[in-house]
Amino acid sequence: MATVTVPLSPDDRADAVERLRVAGCVFPEDEVTLLAAVAGSAGQLDAMVTRRVAGEPVEQIVGWAEFCGLRVAVEPGVFVPRHRTELLARTAAAEASPESIVVDLCCGSGAVGLAVATLVPGVQLHAVDIDPAAVRCARRNLAALGGRVYEGDLFAPLSVGLLGAVDLVTVNAPYVPSEQIELLPPEARLHEPRVALDGGDDGLEIHRRVARSVGLWLAPGGTLLAECGTSQAPTLREIYAAAGGDVDVVLDADGETAVVRLTTTPPPGG
Repeated sequence: MATVTVPLSPDDRADAVERLRVAGCVFPEDEVTLLAAVAGSAGQLDAMVTRRVAGEPVEQIVGWAEFCGLRVAVEPGVFVPRHRTELLARTAAAEASPESIVVDLCCGSGAVGLAVATLVPGVQLHAVDIDPAAVRCARRNLAALGGRVYEGDLFAPLSVGLLGAVDLVTVNAPYVPSEQIELLPPEARLHEPRVALDGGDDGLEIHRRVARSVGLWLAPGGTLLAECGTSQAPTLREIYAAAGGDVDVVLDADGETAVVRLTTTPPPGG
């Protein structure tokens, strides 16, 4: 027997908004608009609102997140790309050129790589994440652009043929200090993998590991871009300065997010 769907009424939407408002959602009207666009009936909208009230990110419920004007597929249990990371993506796109070899570490759903490859057609994109669910999601997002996605720990799964040949590395490694994980909102703390959040004692442990080996992978004159909180930027700048090259910091307009930029010494005459 075919399922009969009942169109959403204004009362259905109003009830959903009120439930989200009572649950503490900051923008309940906007979230209901997103949910209603996916829901095929009042019953489906009710089920989605129940999931949202329980703390599940709205992006995981509808199956996508907006990032740099693009729709990025997001599955339940996968880290949701943050709007603050658009600074990293747009800075990377400004650094890249067609045919650049780009490696996106800790790629999550592949949002940064998707933005760079869309803004700079022709880049050769390699994306890596240690979480199998994130890798599966990134492959969905990057397949049409020819991006290669690897499951593994940082540079480990990459071909040795990329040693000394990478033009641009982007790093959106987790940078929340371990002791602060329990202070995160429930949508992050309960519905995103800890491996995508926990950056160790000071939040920068994974970056230290990247810094120890990035020089082997970057081409002469290559660039690394790494996201962090602004309070962490001075320390992260020192971490990457030890890798050799020039280091500076790019800040977003709100002064809440920083991108540390390492540029290696260009070749003679370059």
